[in-house]
Amino acid sequence: MARILSIDYGKKRSGLAVTDPLQIVPGGLATVATHELFDYLRDYVSREAVELVVIGEPRQANGQPSENMGRVSQFVARWRKAMPAIPIVYYDERFTSVLAHRAMIDGGLGKKARRNKELVDEISATIILRDYLMSRR
Repeated sequence: MARILSIDYGKKRSGLAVTDPLQIVPGGLATVATHELFDYLRDYVSREAVELVVIGEPRQANGQPSENMGRVSQFVARWRKAMPAIPIVYYDERFTSVLAHRAMIDGGLGKKARRNKELVDEISATIILRDYLMSRR
């Protein structure tokens, strides 16, 4: 089997998470400057077998697309054109940042560590991936 990779796509930074090769356990991979994301992922998939990419679908609480949806759609279109062998799917990312902060608090991280936006993005990507895996079962 190959890994599943998830992206919490942001304007400045994007959080990444990936499963183990058996697609059982999701874990944080990295947080990457968004302008470097495509090249980072192209390099990653050249080294690791990835069968699917899950990208957070940015929606407001009322279900309407958020202002980031246009940027995410452009990235998805670019991915599908350049990497057609690795499908990319959307998955609802509403409230993942809130859940990431809650996980940090529950994990005992102090205020200073919780201000680390890169860590929040990586945890958010992990939550997207965890929820996606749970939805498949």
